[in-house]
Amino acid sequence: MGVDLKSRLMSSRGDIFPKLIAMQKLIQARSFAVFRVSGSGLPRKRVLLCECESWGAGGSYSDAFVACYGEFLLSHIDDLLLPVMWNSKDDAVSCVSSDFTAFVTRLPAGNLPFAGLAFPVRLGAVGNGYVVFGVSGSEDLNSDVIIDLHNRSCKLMIDILSLTERKMTQSEALSDREIACLQLAGDGRISEEIADNLGLSVHTVNAYLGSATIKLDSVNRIQAIAKAIRLGYIN
Repeated sequence: MGVDLKSRLMSSRGDIFPKLIAMQKLIQARSFAVFRVSGSGLPRKRVLLCECESWGAGGSYSDAFVACYGEFLLSHIDDLLLPVMWNSKDDAVSCVSSDFTAFVTRLPAGNLPFAGLAFPVRLGAVGNGYVVFGVSGSEDLNSDVIIDLHNRSCKLMIDILSLTERKMTQSEALSDREIACLQLAGDGRISEEIADNLGLSVHTVNAYLGSATIKLDSVNRIQAIAKAIRLGYIN
């Protein structure tokens, strides 16, 4: 695993907020929020959970935002990865990109007191979500800025979801034996070879691999190895 990925996996929330603030300032946004898609299957079985936000002095709008656009966003991320834009209530504040219209999905104005844009990030097994920015003054955003922000959003989502995974698995940390077995399995060794290398029985090796797979909330050994790499347990 490369040094850059390792450093990202070990990022803290304190590393993420300055990056979000820099993105916020780039478009003079009033606020930002990051939502993670929780659950699986049909959109009605999933929800958007706020991972971090800075809605400003007006208080949190996470619930209002999800109530207004959550159902659409859950469906949208399955089909398209185009940025999403909306205007504030009664179109009092607008957020547009006149030179990027064909590559933006517009939502009808809802009951929110601010306009804004949301960048969908789909990372497969790692997870999915949105990076959202609210604007209080009408904006016509340049296409280059939108592309840049979408790219940064993808990198940030990797950081945030990795931190969330580490937090979720902290209570069930892998043992040294489980890590050793996963590392050798990741190197392409079969159970018999791992047993010989570690001086264990094949049954014990399979038990360690099985328990590691459960702890990593994976469906099989291959997925467990991939997740262990993402979390920095093995390389």
